[in-house]
Amino acid sequence: MKIKPFALGLSLGAVWGGALFITTWLSYFTGYGKLFLNTLAVSIFPGYSISPLGSLLGLFYGFLDLFIMGMLAAWLYNGIAGNK
Repeated sequence: MKIKPFALGLSLGAVWGGALFITTWLSYFTGYGKLFLNTLAVSIFPGYSISPLGSLLGLFYGFLDLFIMGMLAAWLYNGIAGNK
């Protein structure tokens, strides 16, 4: 079975970017997930903060992060499984 790298990267990027976007807004209004976001996103993504602008940066960084990782994972899987 061959995995399409672009499709996997697009789907994983959309999920992770969307999750950061939603969690940022939840944290901004309710404080929910603040420790998670401060531990993970603030320390990894430059310029990210728990704010409306930070939610857009989280969407961008999260999408880019898992888009690249998903493409690499699919490429490695296809190479190891012999699907070129």
